[in-house]
Amino acid sequence: MERRIRNRGNLPSHFASVVTQWAGSTTGFILATLVIVVWAATGPMFHWSDTWQLVINTSTTIVTFLMVFLIQRSQNKDSLAIQLKLNELVAALEGASNRLISVEDLSEQELHVLHIHFRRLAEMARHEEHINESHSIEEAEARHAFKRDRRKKKPAR
Repeated sequence: MERRIRNRGNLPSHFASVVTQWAGSTTGFILATLVIVVWAATGPMFHWSDTWQLVINTSTTIVTFLMVFLIQRSQNKDSLAIQLKLNELVAALEGASNRLISVEDLSEQELHVLHIHFRRLAEMARHEEHINESHSIEEAEARHAFKRDRRKKKPAR
């Protein structure tokens, strides 16, 4: 499945997108395999020399070095797009906790605190008869407290 490249106005960005897309294609893989096969086939011709080995070592090192940055760029862009889509869903869902919008910007410690809250929410949901009884941390805590208080006020039979 090919993705459309929309950033034609920015040459470096356009080039990076084209290379990233091509490198992940079947054609890119076949070409890389052919380069290795041709290199290996020329070994006897160059008497398996150090220079012959250095050519492939240097070439693959340079390509690997550059691809690390291209792959990271692609991951950053895709990750941001996914985060924006998730933010839109959280913002649009009634009852969803808005504290999750742009949660990726929180510190590791803040994410850990949220993880604890959601673990508590999951624990409270396990004790509910219906899975959709609570929607957000705040609502779940309020419902839980309300039920607890109601049980305490009921006279013993």
